[in-house]
Amino acid sequence: MKTRIVVCCFICFLSVPTQAQHIDSLRIMFWNVENLFDCKHDSLKQDQEFLPEALRHWHYGRYKKKLADVARTIAAVGEWKPPVLVGLCEVENDSVLRDLTRYSPLKKYGYRYVMTNSPDNRGIDVALLYQRGHFKLINHRSIRIPCLHAKERPTRDILHVTGVTLNLDTLHVFVVHTPSRSGGQKASEPRRLQVAQIIKDATDSLFQTSPDSKIIIMGDFNDYPHNKSIAMVLGATAPIPPLKTNKLYNLLASQSKQKDVGSYKYKGEWGLLDQLIVSGALLDSNGSTHTSEEMAHIAGLTFLLTEDAKYGGVQPFRTYNGMRYQGGFSDHLPVYLDLKVKTQF
Repeated sequence: MKTRIVVCCFICFLSVPTQAQHIDSLRIMFWNVENLFDCKHDSLKQDQEFLPEALRHWHYGRYKKKLADVARTIAAVGEWKPPVLVGLCEVENDSVLRDLTRYSPLKKYGYRYVMTNSPDNRGIDVALLYQRGHFKLINHRSIRIPCLHAKERPTRDILHVTGVTLNLDTLHVFVVHTPSRSGGQKASEPRRLQVAQIIKDATDSLFQTSPDSKIIIMGDFNDYPHNKSIAMVLGATAPIPPLKTNKLYNLLASQSKQKDVGSYKYKGEWGLLDQLIVSGALLDSNGSTHTSEEMAHIAGLTFLLTEDAKYGGVQPFRTYNGMRYQGGFSDHLPVYLDLKVKTQF
């Protein structure tokens, strides 16, 4: 009797281990904080209205409350964790930013900051807070806006910050506060067109070096998404496919067309003066760092709003109503977006 011996051969597959992927969400916000002044006079600036003896009676108690309110809002916008980047405008000086990051409730989040030192007559500047654990600062610069004629008042610099995210992607962040509409929209528009062109030149230079540059432009443009400075000069329209990596897109442009949606209310009408603009490279959902229209929002937090007795509905709960102190937060609402950052491990 023959015994059949069956030899079972086990074939072992030698597989090369693949890298696991982790996706982190980083929140980025911008907010016009409405005249965040300290209580000390700067002899080189026109800040007299924000002194204890002035008509506004801006004293240390009100200043301290304002710092706490700004800290509370940043924490609330961050929800479960504080925003990684926070763009601010209408901040007076380095002392204000130091007090905000070191001596307000924001201290526990460990923010660092960079800011401009603009020739603005009132002394207000723009700044960027950042968390070093998620954003490594490489460089920052102020871009000066030249006056168009001799009698023109100087305006705020543009802040350009370059840094690296957790996945080693380079991110360019511009923080902007363009000239106001004082004197009327038409008369003041040339200055905003000028600022928009300077931003466009800066981003075009980045695109020339790298068409896939990842860029975020955030700020109070004092213009609406359909105005020339944004729609024509920057060419930042709503992101409608096909998208180009070296083009700018306004993530809030579509939302701004909805009724009663905006970051600012003027004579009963909501409008979007605060923009979140990104390069097309950040809209590629397959990219290592990306965002989308759906990830961009206006932070209409309940405590930032108050009744609009004159026009109905609600409006931003501002610090001052004219010269009358009412203890609110700001005349603007914050805007924010989420970045999805893919890392390998």
